[in-house]
Amino acid sequence: MRKISMLILMFSFTNIIFSQINFQDYFEEKTLRFDYIHTGTNTTEEIIFDELIEEPYWGGSKNNLVDTLNLGNFSFKIYDQLSGELIYSRGFGSLFQEWQSTEEAKHHKRVFNETVVFPFPKRDVKLEILKRSKIGSFDVIYETKINPKDYFISKEKKMKHEIVEVHKSGDSSEKLDIVFLPEGYSQDEINLFKEDCKIFSEYIFKYEPFSNYRNKINVWGVLAPSKESGTDIPGDSVWKSTVLNSSFYTFDSERYLMTQDVKSVRDAASNAPYDQIMILVNTPKYGGGAIYNYYSMTSSKHPAAEKVFIHEFAHGLAGLADEYGDDPTYHDYYSSSVEPWEKNITTLVNFEKKWKHLIKEGTPIPTPDSEEYKNNIGVFEGAGYVTKGVYRSTYDSLMRSLKVDSFNQVSIEALKEVLDFYTK
Repeated sequence: MRKISMLILMFSFTNIIFSQINFQDYFEEKTLRFDYIHTGTNTTEEIIFDELIEEPYWGGSKNNLVDTLNLGNFSFKIYDQLSGELIYSRGFGSLFQEWQSTEEAKHHKRVFNETVVFPFPKRDVKLEILKRSKIGSFDVIYETKINPKDYFISKEKKMKHEIVEVHKSGDSSEKLDIVFLPEGYSQDEINLFKEDCKIFSEYIFKYEPFSNYRNKINVWGVLAPSKESGTDIPGDSVWKSTVLNSSFYTFDSERYLMTQDVKSVRDAASNAPYDQIMILVNTPKYGGGAIYNYYSMTSSKHPAAEKVFIHEFAHGLAGLADEYGDDPTYHDYYSSSVEPWEKNITTLVNFEKKWKHLIKEGTPIPTPDSEEYKNNIGVFEGAGYVTKGVYRSTYDSLMRSLKVDSFNQVSIEALKEVLDFYTK
């Protein structure tokens, strides 16, 4: 009992230290962007510095500067060089890491552009990029020192566009700021994008828990037109000149709609304060995708766009995992010997820290896919792109299919935790 008490005290003390970091002591009210190249194969990787860019807004929290969520396959940390104090951190995902689990990665080496953003420091800092190991711990894979007075930090605004206020509830430092970016909307279709921003903004507030956070969310739109309407569909030999260079058939998965041009995404988003980037693609073809704390994307003209949008946004905002189990794109994405970091799936390796407390007494673990338990919280096999060895909490949910109209309780709790982190 004494050990447990000591652990609680240590945890509380750590939180007090984090909360005492004064934004004004260390940062200016703008953003520093670190662009880099992530390259390798299925078993190797290397990070190579690209450039530093100053962005005009800081849209993130000024209170919760150090990440306490422990989400993502990667994280980055910013240390004050003089004192050695950790002054900012965030977890994130990576398209490169997803690619590493594909068949192509076994035979080829590829390059992916990536970025991390943080408040603009007042004095020298150290940046560390860390990767979650196979056993779940974070290991440093890259580090560098950054001088914020370096005259090579670019101040060039590569995309300067008008922004619109879609939904405003207050100061960005106390709210979750979402920025909508248009993809494949021509200059003649920008008014259509404005309308879509309003429509998709309201989609957010239809679903719990977002419906309870309406006064804690800001939504912006950046009016960045493309030369042509639509997006690339390589399988149909369709190629379009668009502002963010998106494409279906990512990793040869027809419905996986993504972009590898992260630099253009950040350039466009920098016109507004933002925590989360949501890209609306002007196409009737079914598809979408998201990377945790990077960006989310959906086709805006498909009949199922509303639920696809909400599903992808849950990936991007809270790192929720897919709960379906039949996707051949990825190989051995989750290790059966490690508990996934995603809150809504489990391998039962460390189920105590997941949703075991929500399961009614007498519910079998694993839980049969039968009518008897269809409406129960349980442990249903089939999730994380495989049918065996990875489990979800309910028979169905928005992270599994579009047949239902809500997130399950486990996903709602995970989303609330992230929303509170941004807004408290």
